[in-house]
Amino acid sequence: MKKTIILLALVLAVSGAFAQKGKVTSAQNFKDTGKLDKAVEAIEIAIDASNPKAEKSIPWPKTWEVRGEIYQALAVSQDANFKALSDDPLTVALESYKKALELDEKDKYSKSVKIKLTLLTNDLTNQAVSQYGEEDFVGALKSFEQVLEVGEIPIVKQDNPGTIDTAIIFNAGLVAYNSKNFEKAIKYYGEAAKHGYNGARTYALISESYMQMQDTMGALKAVQDGFEKYPTDNTVLTSMIDLYLKLDKTEEAMKYLSMAIEQDPSNVTYYFAQGTLYERFGEEENAIKSYESAMEIDSTFFNAYYNLGALYYNNGVKQIEVANAVPASDNTKYEAELKKADVWFEKSLPYMEKCLEITPDDLNTLESLKNLYYRMKQMDKYNAILEKLGQ
Repeated sequence: MKKTIILLALVLAVSGAFAQKGKVTSAQNFKDTGKLDKAVEAIEIAIDASNPKAEKSIPWPKTWEVRGEIYQALAVSQDANFKALSDDPLTVALESYKKALELDEKDKYSKSVKIKLTLLTNDLTNQAVSQYGEEDFVGALKSFEQVLEVGEIPIVKQDNPGTIDTAIIFNAGLVAYNSKNFEKAIKYYGEAAKHGYNGARTYALISESYMQMQDTMGALKAVQDGFEKYPTDNTVLTSMIDLYLKLDKTEEAMKYLSMAIEQDPSNVTYYFAQGTLYERFGEEENAIKSYESAMEIDSTFFNAYYNLGALYYNNGVKQIEVANAVPASDNTKYEAELKKADVWFEKSLPYMEKCLEITPDDLNTLESLKNLYYRMKQMDKYNAILEKLGQ
């Protein structure tokens, strides 16, 4: 009798174990026939630690492989009811496949799991792109990082041990930046730059990430590294010039600006920037030449016309101050100094008129022309400007 009881207990134990493994098989069948809600229900019973009958199915690698398949199917399902069964099905799938590999001590399931991980990489990439399009940058970052994580799993990595997915790394940096996770942006952009992805532009992006963190030294080093590696690329050169200007390092900015002009002599913004720097240095003749060069390249480049017109206009204002400093008893000298101011205003006028032609509603231009026309006694034009200003 005692032997019969022991045998019966053993049979019940074995049948219980098979019952739970049967849940895994049922879950697989439900998934294959498109009944994903039932598949989820069955597989979750099979991994429920509070379920005594799950004692055998929980450590079984196949359980977790099937769970990964089910949640991966949820992610790509077009049925809203199925999608609602999990907030983040691809993460559940990834963790399930990793668990299957962890439990697979006899290496029985690695080949099939490897295939599913390859498919998961595609799903995660598509999800990241979709999240980016929806401006869910935090979600996109997580998805791209998971793609990278899959690539580092030994059974995946062993086929191409030296392969680096630089596009995914760069995109991880991009979405990290957009999500304002600047430390991760620097990390991923830095990795992409190390492998030469996207050339000099990546160094400019690293620099901008540092600037967002108020780390000007890190930003400066990034563009310097980029310039050292890509000395003929104007992308990083322009970033370096901008940074030197932001840091008020005008001499360094001028040095690299001259190099930029040598490399790209048709770039109108370089001449304009050079003109503004020459003005800072008090080198008006050089500033005038730079602004004129910008106008020769682009006859509609508003900023060059405005800055040159303003340079002449401001000199006229300074000359009036000189005239006003003349003693009241010396009217002849006063009038002579005042005429010098008019020479500057006459020089300014055609450039300000050109500005009005390019941008008819620019308020600063209208105010300058109002004063110039009044000064030059061109009252018809003065009144027309007043009318435009609503005065």
